[in-house]
Amino acid sequence: MTKIVTYSAALLVLLLASCQSSNTTKENNAITTLHAFNDAVQQAKPGDSIILASGVWEDTELLFEAKGEKDNPITLTVEEKGKTTLEGNSNLRIAGEYLVVSGLVFKNGFTPTSEVISFKKDKNTFASHSRLTECVIDNYSNPERREQDYWIGIYGKNNRIDHNHFEGKGNLGVTMAVRLNSKKFIENHHQIDHNYFGPRQTLGSNGGETLRIGTSHHSLSNSNTIVENNYFDRCGGELEIISNKSCQNTFRNNVFYECRGTLTMRHGNETMVKNNVFIGNGIPSTGGIRVINGKQTVENNYGIGLTGYRFGGALVVMNGVPNSPLNRYFQVEDAKINNNTFINCNYIQLCAGSDSERSATPINSEMKNNIFYNESKDDTFTVYDDISGIDFQNNIISLNTKPITEKGFVSKKLALQKNAQGLLIPTQSGQAGASIGENTPTKENTGPSWYPKTNEKIKFDAGKTIQVAPGNNTLYDAVKNSAPGDIIQLTSPHGYLVTKTIDINHPITITSFLEKSTIVFEKNSLFDIQNGGNLKLNKLIFDGKEAPDYSGNSVIRTSKYSMNKNYTLLINACEFKNLNINHSYNAIKVYKNTVADTISITNSIFKNITGDILALDKEIGENGIFNAEFVILKNNVFSDIQGAVLNLVRDGRDESTFGPFLTFDHNVLDNVGNGKRNKNKKSITMVGVQNAEIKNSIFNNSKGIQMHLVVGGPIAKVHHNNFFDSEKVIVTGDQDYEVNTLWSLDPKFLNKTTYSLQEDSELQNKGDDGLHLGRIK
Repeated sequence: MTKIVTYSAALLVLLLASCQSSNTTKENNAITTLHAFNDAVQQAKPGDSIILASGVWEDTELLFEAKGEKDNPITLTVEEKGKTTLEGNSNLRIAGEYLVVSGLVFKNGFTPTSEVISFKKDKNTFASHSRLTECVIDNYSNPERREQDYWIGIYGKNNRIDHNHFEGKGNLGVTMAVRLNSKKFIENHHQIDHNYFGPRQTLGSNGGETLRIGTSHHSLSNSNTIVENNYFDRCGGELEIISNKSCQNTFRNNVFYECRGTLTMRHGNETMVKNNVFIGNGIPSTGGIRVINGKQTVENNYGIGLTGYRFGGALVVMNGVPNSPLNRYFQVEDAKINNNTFINCNYIQLCAGSDSERSATPINSEMKNNIFYNESKDDTFTVYDDISGIDFQNNIISLNTKPITEKGFVSKKLALQKNAQGLLIPTQSGQAGASIGENTPTKENTGPSWYPKTNEKIKFDAGKTIQVAPGNNTLYDAVKNSAPGDIIQLTSPHGYLVTKTIDINHPITITSFLEKSTIVFEKNSLFDIQNGGNLKLNKLIFDGKEAPDYSGNSVIRTSKYSMNKNYTLLINACEFKNLNINHSYNAIKVYKNTVADTISITNSIFKNITGDILALDKEIGENGIFNAEFVILKNNVFSDIQGAVLNLVRDGRDESTFGPFLTFDHNVLDNVGNGKRNKNKKSITMVGVQNAEIKNSIFNNSKGIQMHLVVGGPIAKVHHNNFFDSEKVIVTGDQDYEVNTLWSLDPKFLNKTTYSLQEDSELQNKGDDGLHLGRIK
């Protein structure tokens, strides 16, 4: 592929002046230099096409400023679609009228400005009656996770953004934003259609919307933007997939596939949400539609398999703030929520957010001819406040579902049949429910047809198996030479010495061919998970006896630098021992600006450790930032741990995120948290965790649990646990919680190797699952 390196315009002019024989166009008039591009733009007339040559245009900042005509636009395109890429620090500004941009691909870099593609030159010069079509922005993310930028900034009026592909934004900032920060952009009548919005990972804070129209400040202005026939594929940056923050916008005939979050009418009135499809497939936190403000219409939408709750439910009608300021929540008034269908969706939330501030309940609203059908769950509806301001009529529910008013609900057995799109459609429902047409958007008919949607993550255990003999750094060499998805298999129980830190740059599995293999290491960390890395460990023993006497040692740690790709860490059937060379030797250490999708530790043993097992507390601030989405600790032993087993923090009062989610089940904590440096800490500390369950575990001679619950209506449950000669549970904050079924019985361990219980232990069969407390073999 031709590589085209561009320089600043001034320098390039001098270079070209000294090399008069240089060619700046090909025989087909394809432009090869930035200077030639600028000349072509200056000379462009209505009907002209400016063609960029195939190749890599690196560090190229394009300004496409011209004026076409309605029937003769000026076009910026490429020699061959898919063969021209803008990389490094490149971006595009569009300004003028009747312009068309097509075929550009941005990848392998990030924008040095606030937007990758901007429909303006500056605050006074913008684009109108222009079109962005068949363009791609693929993982073009700033490596600094908290550095904010937008991929698309839409200004001006009457612009169309269609058949584009946007995938993989990993840093702070909205993927696409319609800007209303000028009177010139009000009532803009933009059209956003047939785009493919590919996966967006969990950001771990506010600021991860896929599409936003307006802002709080301009939210009472009309935008009149139409968003239709788009495919949103696993967009889960934050709670608001779409954040509507202006008036008179239309969202119709879009598909949301396994998207975590909701289409949210956050600000603005007179929004139309119609004919959209939400497919959850049981994925955690998948949601539908959230209704706020006045004169909103929600009709003929379909949702299936949505699991999100509270603000992220399948259908959420919120409480408002009396005399609300622009940046808070306006009361739901004159809402029409009719003829929608929700199949096997877990939560319909009414008057959500009700508290001392959000006390204005919905008024003058209606919910008619909807179907809420879930035969496996009888408490689909959650009502947080007075719903007398909603007129319920002819809403069909399954026979097991509890109606929430005396009138307005019809319990009925419905047959469900798959339609052409594979969606379960109720039959014999009369006038109720949604009518799903045949022109539903798909991955195949959205975005540019020539750009592949190969966005599946490389999975663990998808590559080749590499057997590794014992020796010095044989494991280091094997990982260094591995490919994504490979399995590193140790063939001996002993003899693996590692003298260099192993960087994990892609998904890799390390396991033992035998019952277990021991790894001894001489660095202050054994594994460093780098950006793009994912690590799975199985049947291994990590012995820290040869590690140096450095403060802050750890077996596993994340990169010290910002990671704009989330990682996964899975540990099963492993042992961590002799992490006691210094006073703060941690099992797992994370740094700021790193987020794990999942950290799972199961069936493992941690013994004789001076630091913490897992400290996910490196993000402090009001924006709800945190270090891990799903944390699972199940069937483990933590013995003689001077620090904490877990510190999990989501600080502040922001309500725009899903997690963290914690599952803590069937663990044993013996002599945990009693170190001199852990005086003011607990065995487990949680701050702002959104969903936590701690159960079936034994705390023996250990510090207790501290929970601080301050925002988001968290689910916090501590039950079926035994605290013997240990502290118990302290809860602070202003949110509800459940703490029950606790004991203070002598566990009577058979031994302190397996921590099995003696036959006469009173903790036998006391678990909520009928099993005994503590570790289960």
